[in-house]
Parts: sequence; C-alpha cells; structure tokens
Amino acid sequence: MDKVHHPSSQLKVTPRIIIHGGAGNITRQTISKEKYDRFQTSQRRILASANRLLSQPGATALDVATHAVSLLENDTLYNSGKGAVFTREGHNELECSIMVSNGYRKRSIGCMMLQHVKNPIKLARELLIRGEMPGGDGSQDHCQYSGAFVESLAQKWGLEIVQPSYFFTQQRWDEHQRGLKEKAEASNGSAEMSEWEKENYIPLGTCGAVVLDSEGTICVATSTGGLTNKVPGRIGDTPTTGAGFWAEEWYEPESIRAPQMVYTPSPITTPLEHLSRGNIRALALDCLPAFIPSSNPPETPPPPSQIAPKTSKAIRHAIGISGTGNGDSFLKLAAARTVAANARFARTSLSHALPWMSGPGGELQKSAGDRWDRTHEGTGGMIGIEVVGGRATVVQDFNCGGMVRAWTEEDGRQECLIFREDSYESG
Repeated sequence: MDKVHHPSSQLKVTPRIIIHGGAGNITRQTISKEKYDRFQTSQRRILASANRLLSQPGATALDVATHAVSLLENDTLYNSGKGAVFTREGHNELECSIMVSNGYRKRSIGCMMLQHVKNPIKLARELLIRGEMPGGDGSQDHCQYSGAFVESLAQKWGLEIVQPSYFFTQQRWDEHQRGLKEKAEASNGSAEMSEWEKENYIPLGTCGAVVLDSEGTICVATSTGGLTNKVPGRIGDTPTTGAGFWAEEWYEPESIRAPQMVYTPSPITTPLEHLSRGNIRALALDCLPAFIPSSNPPETPPPPSQIAPKTSKAIRHAIGISGTGNGDSFLKLAAARTVAANARFARTSLSHALPWMSGPGGELQKSAGDRWDRTHEGTGGMIGIEVVGGRATVVQDFNCGGMVRAWTEEDGRQECLIFREDSYESG
C-alpha cells in the first residue's frame, strides 16, 4: 500500500524518539540484575532499530512508531503481544492505539479485545491509513474497534493472524496463577497488594513509542495486554483516546498580552433605584434628560487594538504523550489529554505539565487517595515529546519504582534508564 504522509510544517526539526516498556514496582528488590540487563539490551536494540529507520529520507513518525512498538510486541519481556498478561479466565485480550498530531482525518485509532492479530499495532496503523481511502471496509467510519470484526479486517488486509496460544509465555502464566492464589487467600477480599506482589514486579504497563519526524509530525503508538488478572472484557486506557495517549498540534501567537479584566459595577437604571438611594440628580436626569446636562460624560471605550491579543507571527506547537501503569487511574483523569491541555491552555511547557501529572506526588498519585502504596492505584509514568517552532524536547517522569524507557538526545546519543539512576547498583 502506498504510504500517505501529510507534512505538518515547513520548518524542519531534528527527529527524536522515546519508547517505554512498562512502569510499576520495578526496583532493585523486585527485579534481578539479569532482568535489568535484559531490559537494557532490549530497549537499546529496539531504539537503535527505530532510529535507523527514522534517519532514512522520507521516514514518517507513523511508520517508525509502528515499527518500534511491533518490536516491543515481539519481545516476551513486555506486557504486549507475545508475553501479554492473562485475564482471570486465562485468556489474552490485547489493546493498542495510534494517534498523530496532524495529517490524517481521524488522527486517532484504538483497538481492543484482540486475540488473533500477531502485531496489534500494525492493525491500528492500517485503520488510520485506510480511513483516508474510498471504502476502506469500514475504516473510514470510526475511531475505536473491537473483537472479531476488526480482526477479520486484519486478515483481509494481509496482516499476520495467529492462534491465541501464540501469545502464551510460561512466566505470564505463572504470574496469572500466583495472582489468582493470592486473591483467593485474601481474607477480606480487598484489592490491597499482597506481600508477594510487593516483592515481585507484576507487569502493569503499556508498551509505547512517541516519535517526531523531520517534518514536525508526532506519532504516539501504544500496545498492551492490560492488567494481570483483569476481568474479561475490561477496557483500559491504552485504546482510549485522551486517557493513555494523546497527540495534537496548534499555532500560537509569538507574543500574547491578555486583555485587562476591569470590574465595573452594574449601572443603576430605573428611577425607583435612584430614588431609593437618594440620588435626586440622577432621578431628574431620568425625567428631564434634555434640560440637565451631564457633568460626567461616559468614558470612550478603548480601541480594540488595546485589548485584543497582540501578535507578530504564529509559532507551531506539537505534543505527543504516552502513559504506562495502572490504566484505570489514567482513565479517571483522562490523563494524557489533561497533560496536553495543561500545556496548551495554561501556556506552560510539557516539561512542567507531564511531571505535574505523573511525577512523584502528582495528580496521578493523588487520585489514589489513601489507597496509594497499598494498592496499584495511581501507579504509573508518562513519556512525551514537545515541539515549539523548530525545537523539540523529550520529557519523561514516573511516580513508582521504575519505568523502562529509552530515547534519543538532540545530538543523536541514545540513552536508556529503568530507575532514576543509570545503573542497577546505584541507590
């Protein structure tokens, strides 16, 4: 299929990538040094592969983000694709999404309840692209799809279809079985974490990528198996636009002076109101306006140029955000869109808005209330890219033990972190 690409801006920018592979109680006590090294190796391999693709002429953020997430889906380390977690009934129900800052009519696609598509993220990409074409087998119609029908489209379009057994891994099955046992043994049926959960990293998180191409377009791609032992049919934040992911762009004047808000009391207009206040002169003015001149003529209102925003030129802004962690907490806050709205309408930076939501003590953590650190509620992290004019910034923060992530710096260096420090031994 021919690729459809719509450049967002004539101003070239330095392409950037950031990917993530989950967040939660990832600590030096809950994962081994061997698993830490595996995360590092995997993240660096996937980042390098995506970056090579992004460096090719004409590479698009959509294609590169899809490529990066498909590699995450193929790696059993992560809770997406092969290696996804199980529902309480022992099945895999996969979710994914894609969103672009500009260039496609719907901009956002979410898929859920998938059990046969080997790489769910490739299906989301097809739905976005085919939505621009005549017909499109229904891809023009909607932004969210689930279950058998959309999987039939995947098969019709030539995507790789597998049996549900493909997604099975022994580690996830063991976690599933242990989780069921822990829940059954809980005396009060509460959602509080058991000691075993506190001492072992149980995957909560979504895999994702945020990619900026040289044309200035940002694409966010996400994929997950959801929460370990979620109820069948549960839908999380990953396929829900604005909850676990968001991308948009807008133009803003280079300089804005907000209009001055001056309080003016409501005028007294009726004779009865004047009389009740003893204002005889005003009463006479009401009765004989032609004979008693006013000594206080109304002020001339300021010309519109004094209160309208002053602009010189428009600056393009673009944002892409992906979250990972306890999806129900992201859903309650519409977390990704809320971060973007904070940055856009409060005219702050993503470097401020993203930690405000997902950093230590942020809104995500606060949403758990007194359940924080006793349940999985509020746990998570976010990654993002912000573009202002021709300058891009990669942003990341989390409120839990760790977040598996890797990214490219402006000078081309490739970095990877799991904890806040750069080694397993630190801290």
